[in-house]
Amino acid sequence: MLKQLGDMDYRIGKQGEYANSYIDRIEKLLTGGAIIQTSDDVKIRAAQRAIDKLCPFHKNKNSMADAVLLEIYRDMLAGRGDEEHLALVTHNKHDFSDMHGDERAPHPDIGDLFATEGSTYALALGEVLNAYAPDWMEELKWEFEYEEKPRSLSQILEAEHMLFRQIWYNRHLNLMDRVESGEIEIVDELGKTEKGYYRQDQITRGTLETALAAGERTRKEIGEENLGPWDDFEWGMLNGKLSALRWVTGSEWDFLDT
Repeated sequence: MLKQLGDMDYRIGKQGEYANSYIDRIEKLLTGGAIIQTSDDVKIRAAQRAIDKLCPFHKNKNSMADAVLLEIYRDMLAGRGDEEHLALVTHNKHDFSDMHGDERAPHPDIGDLFATEGSTYALALGEVLNAYAPDWMEELKWEFEYEEKPRSLSQILEAEHMLFRQIWYNRHLNLMDRVESGEIEIVDELGKTEKGYYRQDQITRGTLETALAAGERTRKEIGEENLGPWDDFEWGMLNGKLSALRWVTGSEWDFLDT
């Protein structure tokens, strides 16, 4: 239960970061777009639609902003080039679509805007892009929609523990090699240097027994197949991975204590 709660707390923080990145992307799109001024003629035509109760005024609500958009689109159609293709994309199907027929089609009151080639009515931007630029759409999906799913906190901690044991065990083997070669002396009690520090070339019998028992537990816990041996490159990778995972969980860079 505690593991699941930890994962949930970690996931909530990541979700907020993703939301901020999407907001930043939307802001860049809006600020980079062309601004079209609303003329008095557009406003007059929109008001006339209200008087005539034409779409989007076929419902009992104030739809002036929607009507202005329609009239702006009409002006854009009139001023477009021969090779230009325009599209009106909206999720507001209840105000703009033919809800008594095919909701993917425009309301009959605005059907004239989409009766000619080069003008499309759609309920989703993907429909238009897939129809007119399928190759570019696939490339765009890969660039903007592909996301690697973040690891859960429990997965990160599990991997960090595995690396911790692997690196500890390698250091353990180095210690045992130094003991076997006589470089480190086995004693009952550590001696001290002239400066009062414990000698690094000695190990007590009790410490040695504890280290041997810890090595056996490690072999049983993660399996000897996961304990090397490694070449210099692989050893560097192990240390780099441990450093990175510890940084993610709050430690400083290059913290490799075992």
